Amino acid sequence: MPLRRQILKTALATLCLASCTLAAAAGKAPAPSAAPASPAATAPNPQVKFSTSQGDFVMELYPAAAPKTVSNFLQYVKSKHYSGTIFHRVISNFMVQGGGYDAKYAEKATRTPVAHEGREALKAGLKNTTGTVAMARTNDPNSATAQFFINVVDNAFLDPTPIPDGDPVAKFTFQGRTYPNVPRAQLVNHPQLAGYTVFGKIISGMDVVHKIRNLPTGAGGPFPSDVPKTTVTILSATQIK
Repeated sequence: MPLRRQILKTALATLCLASCTLAAAAGKAPAPSAAPASPAATAPNPQVKFSTSQGDFVMELYPAAAPKTVSNFLQYVKSKHYSGTIFHRVISNFMVQGGGYDAKYAEKATRTPVAHEGREALKAGLKNTTGTVAMARTNDPNSATAQFFINVVDNAFLDPTPIPDGDPVAKFTFQGRTYPNVPRAQLVNHPQLAGYTVFGKIISGMDVVHKIRNLPTGAGGPFPSDVPKTTVTILSATQIK
């Protein structure tokens, strides 16, 4: 089954991600040992504090792993883009997503999409595990702008698919099938294999994320489901480090 349909089947609606499964223990904060190793850098990793109507949380960003993605995200932070936006998609056994719509479900204007850095981040050790932060996007890997999501369970199927060395790739296995002698460019540019770029991790306030995760949801604005019945507003996003 194509990844796009798999995501639709989990009610993410493609994490469609700019327009708009997996079991995990509900309400459990990630153990500190589960955090991805911070990529080595000469300067401290940036940290951003989000104040929301449900409480505060802090995310640490990893520019050594996804430099373009982190730079893009911090530009939105500095321009106050996130102030007044909401978490408009909340799926308790998957993720919470926000940063694109205001409380009246008007989509905020964004800049040019950022280049996809999913494979680079994966090589640096960043995966879609509980508490990590990734860029939301459409089916086009290079379509991410401002929306982001926080994984509330381990979502390995959102990770980029590793591509073996060689051109052509002598043997490539995907979803139980093996394909011989595949041109490398065909695999590198295939949207189903690109995954989602992880660029940060919640380092404090994961209890707030779980509080958001467990809110009752239903229809709201243009969305038929997964919208918190209690509006979760981002009051501010501020770089603190």
